[in-house]
Amino acid sequence: MERTLIADAFKAKGKVLLKGWVHDSRDLSKVKFLVLKDRTGRIQVTGVSGKTPEKVFNLMDKINKESAVLIEGSVQDSPKAPGGKEILPDKIEILAEADVNLPIDVSDFSKTELPKRIDYRFLDLHREKAQAIFKIQSTLLQAYRKFMTEEGAIEAIFPSIISSSSEGGTELYPLKYFEKSAYLSQSCQLYKQMLACSMEKVFAVFTVWRAEKHNTIRHLNESRQFDFEMCFADDKIVMDVLAKCVQFIVKEVMEIRKNELELLGVQLKIPKVKYMTFKETNDLLKKNKIVTNEHDLTGEGEKKLNELFPNTIVFVHDWPMAGKPFYIMPKDAKVDAILSNGFDAIYNGMEISSGGQRVHIPELLEKRLKVKGLNPKDFKSYIDSFRFGAPPHAGWGVGVERLTMVLLGLPNIREAVLFPRDRERLTP
Repeated sequence: MERTLIADAFKAKGKVLLKGWVHDSRDLSKVKFLVLKDRTGRIQVTGVSGKTPEKVFNLMDKINKESAVLIEGSVQDSPKAPGGKEILPDKIEILAEADVNLPIDVSDFSKTELPKRIDYRFLDLHREKAQAIFKIQSTLLQAYRKFMTEEGAIEAIFPSIISSSSEGGTELYPLKYFEKSAYLSQSCQLYKQMLACSMEKVFAVFTVWRAEKHNTIRHLNESRQFDFEMCFADDKIVMDVLAKCVQFIVKEVMEIRKNELELLGVQLKIPKVKYMTFKETNDLLKKNKIVTNEHDLTGEGEKKLNELFPNTIVFVHDWPMAGKPFYIMPKDAKVDAILSNGFDAIYNGMEISSGGQRVHIPELLEKRLKVKGLNPKDFKSYIDSFRFGAPPHAGWGVGVERLTMVLLGLPNIREAVLFPRDRERLTP
């Protein structure tokens, strides 16, 4: 007999074979209940003294929670059972027994603190709510790829080992690469630019490493990014692409993951879009008595934007050059420009993306590198790639875990990472 998933068992008739984990059990003397779960849901298994095979009946309340089991039985209507169906078991086989003392609480309302849950993440993922987060994140990934494919972009794979800084200023993780020094990549920025200048539109899901010694609820030292780059474009064009992309992703999650959103108590709406210059944004924040930063937005400022413009992606553009990396195009392509063609996207009180038009003029790029204290010789192949018909181009990156956190209102970004890597954690 082939395995039947629990979701399908609710529609089945007659005999079924189920495989899953024991979520709970109860002994009422003459009647015993066992709740079985798999990736598709839960179902009640009911044993009745004198009707259920004695060996099976005696075993039902003796199986440790979270043990993996095989159950054969018949599907029966039961108005009192969750979902209106139950399984009358003929056979129960323990496939993998769990220890009686679980190291963490895996109930629906776990009281175990996050660090310990991550220590035992493989067990924490037995919880429906934990699974819901990563099912939704899986849909984010699929929706992003679907949107980009329909946009006509090419998915690319970029190297994770680099010879020098991708962005400048951000600390790098060094490694020994045979007889040379190398680093783990901070970004696929330089590579996606080079590819966009030949294939026009390119996207990637890329892992980045940043050796910054922070310890906040919104930062990681290893994270994933949705990256996009296109040529014959400026910052305004790619802001529009980003807005439509996020709206599409939210729509897909709303349609595909209704049950998971309901389980997490999250009500999503397609976000609106608003565009503001950095100066307009800072002036507005000052009016609302928020302390501002000359070259950046503060966390308090980002939260205030959400209060002022709820459920809105706020694009803050015309960003000061001092707050942007060397590859962002200065206004009017002037090396001494005060403002840039760069932007940030703020959504639900948090930055989810940075982007902008890139410098495609080799001579200007060399000057910008020097302004940032970087040596153009370390970027020779990158600079040379723009000497052979590289058109104006622009792009952005969106943190996958950051977007998951923002959409679901998670209190800590580590909730949105299967196996987080931060300043303190290298395991599991």
